[in-house]
Amino acid sequence: MPNHIIAPSILSANFAQLGNDIEMINKSEADWFHIDVMDGVFVPNISFGFPVMKSLQKLATKTLDVHLMIVQPERYITDFKDAGANILSVHYEACTHLHRTIYAIKEAGMKAGVAINPHTPIDLLKDIIADTDLICMMSVNPGFGGQKFIENTYNKCADLKNFIIQKNSHCFIEIDGGVNEITAPKLLKAGADVLVAGNYVFSSNNPTATIASLKAL
Repeated sequence: MPNHIIAPSILSANFAQLGNDIEMINKSEADWFHIDVMDGVFVPNISFGFPVMKSLQKLATKTLDVHLMIVQPERYITDFKDAGANILSVHYEACTHLHRTIYAIKEAGMKAGVAINPHTPIDLLKDIIADTDLICMMSVNPGFGGQKFIENTYNKCADLKNFIIQKNSHCFIEIDGGVNEITAPKLLKAGADVLVAGNYVFSSNNPTATIASLKAL
């Protein structure tokens, strides 16, 4: 049986019928909702905030995996907990005091994730890997959906998996960006545990079947 996690990205959903898309994910074989929060400062785009999070909290029946692409994420930890986040990931590049932020997320009752941009070396994670529940590895440059997949992600994922084993960590590897029928099998082979899929799911003629096909890999 497949044991990897599929997390459709709400950023690619149809916001004119968000309730329908949430219900589709609820009924599908997806495991998590992936929610990208952008501030227009850390990344060159702005996405939804707490009102949409509150809607998700009311309607979603699965884990809410929140990825903060914002500066000073530590200011909003309690707010995202109150808005229903189960997993909260902050960017390595946005946190001056990363240990403190990770522990604050855990103390608030959430799983703590650390996201890294494509150019960020995994060696920089060595001091926090044992304290983290999830590493969200960006396989595109963050900010917009539908970008070209960065091929070096496969090697980086495999290296990170070895690093996690060496450090006796139990954190998941999540890949965010460019996941489709071609990249997904290679990513799983390289050691990925969680696949975030946005455009590939929501632009398909049958999103439920597309999710099922990813889950069956």
